[in-house]
Amino acid sequence: MIALTLAEVAAAVGGTLDGADPDTVVTGPVEVDSRKVSPGGLFAAFVGENVDGHDYAATAVEAGAVAVLASRSVGVPAVLVDSVVEALGRLARTVVARAEGTAVVALTGSAGKTSTKDLIAQLLRRHGETVFPPGSLNNEIGHPMTALRVEESTRHLVMEMGARHKGDIEYLTSITPPRIGLVLNVGTAHVGEFGSQEAIAEAKGELVEALPADGAAILNADDRLVRAMASRTKAKVVLFGESPDAHVRATDVRLDATGRPSFTLTTPAGSAPVQLRLYGEHHVSNALAAAAVATELGMTVDDTAAALGEAGALSRWRMEVVDRADGVTVVNDAYNANPDSMRAALRALVSMGGRGPERRRTWAVLGEMRELGEDSLAEHDAIGRLAVRLDVTKLVAVGGREAACMELGARNEGSWGEESVLVSDADAAVELLRSQLRPGDVVLVKASRSVGLEKVAEALLADGAAR
Repeated sequence: MIALTLAEVAAAVGGTLDGADPDTVVTGPVEVDSRKVSPGGLFAAFVGENVDGHDYAATAVEAGAVAVLASRSVGVPAVLVDSVVEALGRLARTVVARAEGTAVVALTGSAGKTSTKDLIAQLLRRHGETVFPPGSLNNEIGHPMTALRVEESTRHLVMEMGARHKGDIEYLTSITPPRIGLVLNVGTAHVGEFGSQEAIAEAKGELVEALPADGAAILNADDRLVRAMASRTKAKVVLFGESPDAHVRATDVRLDATGRPSFTLTTPAGSAPVQLRLYGEHHVSNALAAAAVATELGMTVDDTAAALGEAGALSRWRMEVVDRADGVTVVNDAYNANPDSMRAALRALVSMGGRGPERRRTWAVLGEMRELGEDSLAEHDAIGRLAVRLDVTKLVAVGGREAACMELGARNEGSWGEESVLVSDADAAVELLRSQLRPGDVVLVKASRSVGLEKVAEALLADGAAR
């Protein structure tokens, strides 16, 4: 973090010092876990469902924290505030404002945010120090925690922004005002919260509304709701996609035998071939979005294409592909799921299986997609039907009502029970797979994060390691 005195911290967050020396300088990072505190840092005491951070204030100071950001007196040097969450945001805003040479890039979308954020970060850090969140820390706590890692030497700050309600993204952009804003897509994730895709688009569009006139709004030309956001910004608009009028577009898209895409990257500055290390055709759109950001920040087309070809998956459980010693391939995409990402994952699975006489058997182990509201049963039915239409060898639907609806959709599409089965939980899925998997099979595991279906992938990989 950019060094601040405790007096400056208090001023930034609108707090008061309690037993703290105003001239003491915060030189280390801000932490919310007392076990991760390092000398010179600041400990933020949150009150969670099961743990109250205030109870660990003394432990944090013993570990080297110079003070605690707290909502009540804790018996050690502290900056007292009404809301630690709001104070964290104000502090992050102050730090980012002091980093005058840092270009802030923000992105949002219904699917692909974390994978695209990781791609952007890998491109930009070739040209300077780049701060970005690990995983998907994109809410009112994770967002400022990432921003607080900015230092004077930081050249790029890449921020992922999630939204569950109207106004969420507007709040996050107030903490880290972006110069470049990227909107990937508007799908049906969280439609149960928002009510409609149009309402989701309204919320996602808060990002482009926050951009300055000398900034850039990078929009998906292939998504009508995203494309329409061009009218909501005063910034320059850069379109990406496969549409002929996209400024950054892909042509000659192909998949190799393992499901990894290649394409020709075309921009106003020229073209270059790209071969991705990532699995699934859906990553072409993510790569184009990352390329649009990189070229907007001055990277050449050749450098961008080369960086895309070297970029890998940084975040766990997102199309994480591992080959077992016996030839079984496990695709762990269990971090989250919505109808758009589920369809993309199924298509990637089929492409990895291949075609013709050398085709590998493909297994789709799928759990519930949550927060879909009144469309939930219809969406699960549609995924089951799609698995059959794509000719997935076997659908294993895991869970209760929604999973049953998915499996029924497969049956109604024509599987007659031969290509689909319903099991109650992850343990039952593992038992089934252990009894029926053969060398060379490809297994996709995917569901909403709270379902915990990553246990299936982990068990299969543990079996492979034991062989």
